[in-house]
Amino acid sequence: MIGRTARILVVEDDPTVAEVVARFLERDGHLVECADDGAEALTRALADPPDLLVLDLARSGADVLRLCGRLREGAPVPVIMLTTLGAGIDRVVGLETGADDYVTKPFSPRELALRVQAVLRRTGGAAATTGAGVLADGDLVLDVGSHEVRLAGREVGLTAREFDLLAHLLRNPRQVFSRSALLDQVWGWSFGDSSTVTVHVRRLREKIESDPAEPRRIVTVWGVGYRYEPTG
Repeated sequence: MIGRTARILVVEDDPTVAEVVARFLERDGHLVECADDGAEALTRALADPPDLLVLDLARSGADVLRLCGRLREGAPVPVIMLTTLGAGIDRVVGLETGADDYVTKPFSPRELALRVQAVLRRTGGAAATTGAGVLADGDLVLDVGSHEVRLAGREVGLTAREFDLLAHLLRNPRQVFSRSALLDQVWGWSFGDSSTVTVHVRRLREKIESDPAEPRRIVTVWGVGYRYEPTG
């Protein structure tokens, strides 16, 4: 995706906010479409998936969650969610639906534009930024070049953020990482909400562990963080 124009769908029912966001993203060379409610966005995105979605979770509510869920079934469309200042529950819910990033209101339009660039870079240029090759542990195989993960031969659908986290853990087996270290080393955040890591570890376990309640691969080191324990 890097090096070409991205088509971005902005779901925001405040026309002033939508106009400002669209203007800043268009300055970066992107094609921007706006929808003022989740139902409209759902119809448009399913018919013609965009390269990235920017969604206002607080205003669009259940429609946005439904949109994310249905999109994830058909295509790995990156999602950035806009949340209200201090709405920690909103951020966790958004991440659980598969969002790749979130921006807290009030926000700088330029900050959002930079977050968009970062997500597009991760989802469209992951092979260049993380290194080529195949990482494997028994029946779990992560192909950096094709950005695919397979478990026992079956493809596992991961978000860009989940993919990056799993790749980092596979590259560093048996090494313990704190949540803050994973925020920094995987996603380049020098600060942030550690619940981001907690949510994505839980989502990864649900997808690659035979029993997510008793994980064998991504192990919790109580009071410290997580480590990847090879099974092969």
